Amino acid sequence: MYLKTLHLRQFRNYLDQQVDFSAPKTILVGANAQGKSNLLEAVELLATLRSHRVSRDRDLVQEGATTAQITAVLEREPGCIDLALRLRSSGRRTISLNQQTLGRHLDFLGTLNAVQFSCLDLELVRGSPERRRTWLDMLLVQLEPIYAHILQQYNQILRQRNALLKGLLATSASSDFPPDTPSELGFWDAQLATAGARVIRRRARVIERLAPLAHTWHQQISGSTETLEVRYLPNVGQEDDDPESVQQAFLAKLQQRAIAEQHQGITLVGPHRDEVELIINQTPARQYGSQGQQRTLVLALKLAELNLIEAIVGETPLLLLDDVLAELDPHRQNQLLSTIQDRFQTLITTTHLSSFDNGWLDSSQILTVQAGQIHS
Repeated sequence: MYLKTLHLRQFRNYLDQQVDFSAPKTILVGANAQGKSNLLEAVELLATLRSHRVSRDRDLVQEGATTAQITAVLEREPGCIDLALRLRSSGRRTISLNQQTLGRHLDFLGTLNAVQFSCLDLELVRGSPERRRTWLDMLLVQLEPIYAHILQQYNQILRQRNALLKGLLATSASSDFPPDTPSELGFWDAQLATAGARVIRRRARVIERLAPLAHTWHQQISGSTETLEVRYLPNVGQEDDDPESVQQAFLAKLQQRAIAEQHQGITLVGPHRDEVELIINQTPARQYGSQGQQRTLVLALKLAELNLIEAIVGETPLLLLDDVLAELDPHRQNQLLSTIQDRFQTLITTTHLSSFDNGWLDSSQILTVQAGQIHS
């Protein structure tokens, strides 16, 4: 797939800016806080309908405006596709494909596939389990758009069960719940286990396919001196692909933690507490990995993502590199740049061009970004 044009209106610091991409590699160069990352964020929104930087749409709309719009023309094997996303300060969105407004997000997701790599991704290793779960979920949304609905359904059930537990905790004068509590909790237990099993099974499957790819890349980048393992650790202790087995394990774990949940007023069991374990040479990378090892690990994960999306979707995704070369030493820079070549359409931001050799510069489109204005 190839992104031909991107048009931003009242998005972040862009008033009205169109970019026509004319080469497989586009280098966006400029000082910090000029809008380079904002452009990549717009592409990320078209791919996942989410930003890894903010959670509220009003933070994406230009100050003083009520709406922002991102439109693009994407070339895929069947032909060109027009994408449009209108954001509102109120939070209500409008999405469309080929000028047709869509009622469901999952009909839009999967149209454009992209892998983003920024300095914030180092939190994949040293950050909280939630950071790794979010990374895994965003990959799954691109590979299987229905997963967005599955995850939303699970989170809605989780909120309702938490509200019940919290309400019962607040109103109960003793450690025992009212007589009708077991039946009401039992209903939400069954709902949570059914929806949660769907999340767990998909997470397990994608890690099973991603892990060997990441292992191979990590060996190549580290010169075979290190071994990377990526493990999925479901909170319910069961990652079998059989839905009945996962549901039964889920329900059994809920029973084990029932008393603790009643005292804390919150759900302690389920995929919202899963972990993705990253291990280098049998040592947890989060605790003991050096900065160099952590950078190598994240680079291997990102290259594995590219390979996995290409294998499943059948077309190469876009690669978004947000000021990441500054975080990599020359060896890792060369590994990344030599892997890209012209295989993936790449948008890369940088404050200077010294990291690129003449061959890269000659074959790239170079755009200067200054205060929300983009110039050739």
